[in-house]
Amino acid sequence: MMLGVMIGAFGAHSIQDQLSARFLQTWQTATEYHFYHALGLIGLGIYYRETGLDPWTKLCGWLLLIGIVLFSGSLYLLVLSGHSWLGMITPLGGISFIAAWLSWAISVIKNASP
Repeated sequence: MMLGVMIGAFGAHSIQDQLSARFLQTWQTATEYHFYHALGLIGLGIYYRETGLDPWTKLCGWLLLIGIVLFSGSLYLLVLSGHSWLGMITPLGGISFIAAWLSWAISVIKNASP
């Protein structure tokens, strides 16, 4: 969360005037997804404290982290470098996010079963 704040502030205050509207929107998207999934990690920690660690919960945590790095990280680098090929990495982060939420759902279902 701290890194998300720092990166968001960097975009809003340090490089905003140097970015096109398109790149500014890309930076905003990267920051939003960074925050959403960092909050997911916090929620997952609370869930873990209440239910214990199972393989699905552990997988979810790793996938959320990997998703932040691949999705948000690739967009941050794309904006800073202008290298459009970095956009090819972004969907891998999105897939990681989807798989993370699915693994959490599986964990919830398995923990709810008698």
